[in-house]
Amino acid sequence: MENKIILKAEDLDGYLTQEDMSDLKRLDEMFKETMHYFEPVNEEKIIEGYDKMGHAMQEICKKHPRIKVYSFETERVAQASASHVISKLRDENTDHAEFMYYSQRAYEMLFKMAYTNEKTDRKGHIVVKTPVTYPVQNYAVHKIPDIDHKIENTVMCVMLRGALLPSMIVSKEIEEFSSHKYLTPFALFKISRNDSKNENNMEYVLDLNKSFFKLEDLEGKDLIFADPMNATGGSLVTVVKYLHDQGVKPKSIAFFNTISTLKGSIRVTRALENCTCYTLWMDPVMNEKAYIMPGLGDAGDRLNGCDTKDKPRNIMQLLADYGHNITRLYRSQMFEIERTVLG
Repeated sequence: MENKIILKAEDLDGYLTQEDMSDLKRLDEMFKETMHYFEPVNEEKIIEGYDKMGHAMQEICKKHPRIKVYSFETERVAQASASHVISKLRDENTDHAEFMYYSQRAYEMLFKMAYTNEKTDRKGHIVVKTPVTYPVQNYAVHKIPDIDHKIENTVMCVMLRGALLPSMIVSKEIEEFSSHKYLTPFALFKISRNDSKNENNMEYVLDLNKSFFKLEDLEGKDLIFADPMNATGGSLVTVVKYLHDQGVKPKSIAFFNTISTLKGSIRVTRALENCTCYTLWMDPVMNEKAYIMPGLGDAGDRLNGCDTKDKPRNIMQLLADYGHNITRLYRSQMFEIERTVLG
């Protein structure tokens, strides 16, 4: 039985203000000017162009307090770390294993930005039993931020494929920082873009027959979505608007991205009043096919490998393909996802 929800691009643009459209147009013009120096390559002019765009995006984001960009919010040393991680993720020579490693680093950095504050967080303690047993069993004490109140009402909401491993990473961080080893429940949504469309007429399709969630488990919760890429914002808005239409009122929504476009972040925070976007790096524009520029390619394929056209993998097959090291590291998250899918 057909059971699909469709959101169209024109619905998204209805959330943008005239000032938003003006800011986005200015940035688009700056990127087109910089593209003139891509071929032949003029590194000096490219650096100059990106420097100008970076300053422009930082000024624009100051008008949107629910858009949090790691490279704008943190100290210079932390910004350098983010720049290094993003450069490795962008690089076409970064192989599958490295891409997974740097994705893990990216989401650990985002988690810290979103949930820890050294100035205001109370201190908690972890008492650790060590392997040293002579002359007696040894223990160590380590201070961690007490953030239970921030993380123990959360649900991981997975917009499948590329979002699966990032969601597991964030859930693992929550488990490790919770003094009660809180394990996030999972809600799984099958959302896709109609890639036959362009950015200006894109359609976002939520397939309820291939999604796994219970509406009552989402009511009043802090929902977390961890998607490597936020190009248009359409997938998130489609899912959350559907939940709203079903009477679900989340306490809050956090959207974690490795890379986001300015337009995607603005659309999301305009459309969803209780949503905060956390992104490691902001890219200026999209092309007409709604791919981020300069971007990093298809993050889902680079994390999970490519499906064959005739035999796309389901979520259980994706989990199996992650391999022994990943499945051991995220064992709790794997079991929770299996429970959600298999009941």
